[in-house]
Amino acid sequence: MSLFSRTFGFIAGLMMLSTPVSAQDGNEAQPTEEAQTGTPLEGRVTDDSANAEISIAVPALPTPQNAPTPAGDTDDLGERISDVVVSDLRSSGLFKPQGRNAVRNISFGEVTSPQFPYWQGRNAEALIQGFVRAMPDGRITVGCYLYDVALGSELTRQGFVVEPADWRRAAHKCADTVYSRLTGESPFFDSRIAYIAETGPKDNRTKRLAIMDSDGANHRFITNGQATALTPRFSPDYQSIVYLSYLNGSPSIYIYDVGSGKQRRVFTTTNATFAPRWSPDGETILFSMAVAGNTDIYSISAQGGRPKRLTNSPGIDVGGSYSPDGSRIVFESDRSGSQQIYVMNASGGNQRRISFGGGRYATPEWSPRGDLIAFTRTSGNFRIGVMTPSGGNVRLLTNSWQDEAPTWAPNGRIIQFFRTERGSGRTSLWQVDLTGASERRLRTPVSGSDPSWGPVLP
Repeated sequence: MSLFSRTFGFIAGLMMLSTPVSAQDGNEAQPTEEAQTGTPLEGRVTDDSANAEISIAVPALPTPQNAPTPAGDTDDLGERISDVVVSDLRSSGLFKPQGRNAVRNISFGEVTSPQFPYWQGRNAEALIQGFVRAMPDGRITVGCYLYDVALGSELTRQGFVVEPADWRRAAHKCADTVYSRLTGESPFFDSRIAYIAETGPKDNRTKRLAIMDSDGANHRFITNGQATALTPRFSPDYQSIVYLSYLNGSPSIYIYDVGSGKQRRVFTTTNATFAPRWSPDGETILFSMAVAGNTDIYSISAQGGRPKRLTNSPGIDVGGSYSPDGSRIVFESDRSGSQQIYVMNASGGNQRRISFGGGRYATPEWSPRGDLIAFTRTSGNFRIGVMTPSGGNVRLLTNSWQDEAPTWAPNGRIIQFFRTERGSGRTSLWQVDLTGASERRLRTPVSGSDPSWGPVLP
């Protein structure tokens, strides 16, 4: 069977998981049959794609002539780039890569003339070959070629010219090229994650804003811990991060500029304030605020000004998240007696409940595809799940003691969340795919919570 037929089958599997938003608009207010039973589906999705890992070989990238660069010589960079591509593809849960330690080295001349019989003998369905070349201007060129081993044909090729220090971005771009060509989906490896870095005892944590690549590399702290930082979110253009800070003692919404390292205060109040979130156009910020004992959802211009109240119920309304087209907002509320998920128009009108299962539902976040809403369900344990915007097809993806605060990968295929360890209270960042079958921990220098996955880098 050729790689083309395997790929087609995988895409068909994904389509089974996703229902277009337009097909759901007609029955938004009606709980589904499954929802009416009060029993969300337990366990994992078992479509064909769950066990359809594509075997893909990734030998070290050769160089026409070994040359030194500020990031290491080109021979060494070829090995490290191969390692990053292997790690990226494995983390998606869709590929079974054979890295440079499992296959032979290739020559520079072989990059465009693969020895397909050898790779067929390795049971590789796909093959990534490439090269690293030092340029006269001090930069490097990274070539990335994808082959179908069974057909003995080239599927795609890309070249990336980068500063030597950016060799990891070239590796992520190569992995993104392969991922998109074989799945038909948008890429997500060349992106970054913001989160809250936690240190100190459980009852007196220091919480700092931190940022890193999507695989945990290039980690750096943004704030120094002088004030507690909470709930960061990347702007749609990746230029900024909005977050909540208690600098000077009062809760304030700040916007941090990633390029300049400067930040500005958008809103401050003595009232309890929660979870600022961007609108898709980056012009508006949602947040929740408690006034006179009542917590509602507000919106405010990203430039500051007077907040506009969007909800006005006697319950606690928090956790707003825009749909990708900006027309609707999903949020949580206990107005019915327990935390449940609601959807309303962006103006605040047409508020309606969409979750009806047992337990409590919280921290909803709309997928960038628009087809699903991720949430935290509490019924004994805290678990991460997804549902459609009409409240149907509820599926729980994790099964640990305390998982919460989901955030989506840019392509809507992977969900990141944080996990709290029973007893110690230590927190860590985890990722799970939409089938629930592929789950992995993202290593951070200290404990981590409240992750936010940003868009693909420009």
